Amino acid sequence: MQTAKPRYEEIACKSVLNRVRGMDFGWSINPYKGCVHGCHYCFARRYHAFTDLDAGADFSGLIFVKTNAPQVLRQELSRPSWRRDPVTLGTATDPYQPIEGKYRLTRRILEALADYRTPVTIITKGTMMVRDIDVLSRLARRAGVTVCHSVTTLDPDAWRRLEPGTPPPWQRLRAMRALSDAGINAGIMLAPIIPGVTDTIENLETVVRAAAENRARFLHNAVLRLQPGVKEHFLHFLQESYPGLLPQYGRMYPGINSSPAYSNRIAAAVRGLKERHALLAPQPIALLAPGPQPAQLPLAV
Repeated sequence: MQTAKPRYEEIACKSVLNRVRGMDFGWSINPYKGCVHGCHYCFARRYHAFTDLDAGADFSGLIFVKTNAPQVLRQELSRPSWRRDPVTLGTATDPYQPIEGKYRLTRRILEALADYRTPVTIITKGTMMVRDIDVLSRLARRAGVTVCHSVTTLDPDAWRRLEPGTPPPWQRLRAMRALSDAGINAGIMLAPIIPGVTDTIENLETVVRAAAENRARFLHNAVLRLQPGVKEHFLHFLQESYPGLLPQYGRMYPGINSSPAYSNRIAAAVRGLKERHALLAPQPIALLAPGPQPAQLPLAV
């Protein structure tokens, strides 16, 4: 597990809603920058490199806290041009990392999204969202909410190596079950699937079975991608933790993606496991249609 104590720096942001291109969603929100979870494969490490910060130690050791994010978001949501497009929370940082217990930025952001009837998808390895079941339930009724719990493995050794600052995966599964039992659309992101580490049929089936047993409403999967900035850090991690895999990765990752043949093989295997454990079709969630936009809401949180 990680031993270095992270540093936190409070900052003021000018905007919260970030325009996204080429994805299934048009907007993202990240209340923090950096993440103490320190997952070695995390694609968001590359964003630190864009600002002259280290994609390794700085990413998990220096966390920026956007203290005014909820207030700025309310200003953005109140604009006449805002059309209540779907938003994804946690694309470049985990919105439920431990410091959220102090700042409660994610909770106040969710309250703003509920007030302005804006649907949201949350991506997290945290477990603190059980604190916010009341807000999430309100969001589900007013606009729609999906919570994606990232679980790559249930193997204790692989988990500690790959995701040194995260809650144990079995705790994430319990949190997901609590949300699902509350009627919230909660499921599993089996991603990334890591060649040579978590791609065995035994590991994949363990995660799929646990997802089904804990009432996941869906399970999505994706294979590891190694973009510039992330790739250098991850290969250094492999050198230290799985040195025997380096030649394999040299062949598999001349660029960002693994070969289509490998990705298709993994996708077919997961699809078969989902069918075996009755997770092939997402369970429908009844949602109320968004109502009219409020004429005015207070900017104060």
